Amino acid sequence: MNIRYFAWVRERVGIEEETIEVPGHVETVADLIAHLKSIDENHASAFEEEDAIRVALDQFHVEQDALVAGAREAAFFPPMTGG
Repeated sequence: MNIRYFAWVRERVGIEEETIEVPGHVETVADLIAHLKSIDENHASAFEEEDAIRVALDQFHVEQDALVAGAREAAFFPPMTGG
């Protein structure tokens, strides 16, 4: 799965995107976040405030209980405001 990071999430992880093999136990976005947090200290720091992070699967906004099966891309970003 291709993982993309935006804004301060990207700054904390230290990369813009990466491709990972999603373990079989990862079923939901919440599971994916837990897995990413276990990769290293940068990922753990990036997802420290996981309630403040928004996610899109294949460019559609989803909640953390969304299933990741079949998704090719997950994007993580902070809340956005418009004007």
